[in-house]
Amino acid sequence: MPDTQPSDDAPETAAQRRARRAQFLRDLMEARALRDRVQPRRARAARMRQQMRMRTFRW
Repeated sequence: MPDTQPSDDAPETAAQRRARRAQFLRDLMEARALRDRVQPRRARAARMRQQMRMRTFRW
């Protein structure tokens, strides 16, 4: 993966920041999906904990 960093003295544009953030979020979702496939029991327990948190959350 090539390094697409701008030079140190040039400020990052909003579009560059959004593109970098989108790439990070794609990588994060891919990593989570891989972890869920590798550790299905832990993934199921995490889903159950998240559901419990959502059930007990008060607006």
